[in-house]
Amino acid sequence: MFTETKHDFRVVGRGTKAEYKFEFRNLYEETVHVQGVRSSCGCTTPTVSDDTLETHETSSIVATLNTSTFIGQKAATVTVVFDRPYYAEVQLQVSGFIRTDVTFDPPEVDFGQCKNGEVKEKDITITHRGNSSWRLTDVRSHCDDFAVKLEQPIIQPNMVQYKMRVRMKDTMDEGEIRERLTLVSNDTKFPTIEMSIAGMIRPTISVSPAAVSLGTTESGKTVSKRLLVRGEEPFEIKEVRCPDDRFEFDIPEGKKMLHFVEMKFTGGDEPARVAQRIEIVTDLPGDKTAECVATGTVK
Repeated sequence: MFTETKHDFRVVGRGTKAEYKFEFRNLYEETVHVQGVRSSCGCTTPTVSDDTLETHETSSIVATLNTSTFIGQKAATVTVVFDRPYYAEVQLQVSGFIRTDVTFDPPEVDFGQCKNGEVKEKDITITHRGNSSWRLTDVRSHCDDFAVKLEQPIIQPNMVQYKMRVRMKDTMDEGEIRERLTLVSNDTKFPTIEMSIAGMIRPTISVSPAAVSLGTTESGKTVSKRLLVRGEEPFEIKEVRCPDDRFEFDIPEGKKMLHFVEMKFTGGDEPARVAQRIEIVTDLPGDKTAECVATGTVK
């Protein structure tokens, strides 16, 4: 169910926002329910974004390193307790080192909600206390959609301060932004320190719900659902693609920013599980599409 079970925040500054999402998916026919989450150490606070999942739905366990109240090397085991469809426990490992001599203001680079193709900049103040010869030598990222500029440092007795500007390029992909910058310094003991980048690029076109539950359908019976298709600009739905002929769709006409697509599913003669991808094709540039997944059971 979980794509990852370990995360190392590496070295972070005191007060820095350090948050990681352990994503998981319901792979079962039955509903999955998270009874609770707990941590072995107060240095990490776990929460669950959605505690009840139908088939193929996704959720995440959010592990937050408490950098304002703890310092030094920290590690925690986060236990996730499931009580449906059966009792089970999953353990997630979190670790990190919290420095007291480096702080970021604000504590993370947060671009907030952005349109697809939007360029945005954020300014960060990096402060090091204790050694006036401390210097940043490089800033690295695994994501090519960011550009970083460091100004010359302000040097005072026992303090060095940098102004850093982070620019998000128009090439950033749609969806949630969860990246981090690695700041490299001349500190031989702790040469790197991490800073998180967050935000959301709103999709040009989206469909809701992304996971449609059909429930249990009797043979020959029909169940109806409504899909909400939303765009950043007026658009027309050209077609709905679905290889399963048990599905029927009523496609609205005209250009609008909001469309309702009526979907009907008729159960076949044989008992079966249903898991079908549905693709909505629009007249936006490149025939932009949005997808959802319909799941259920025919008995």
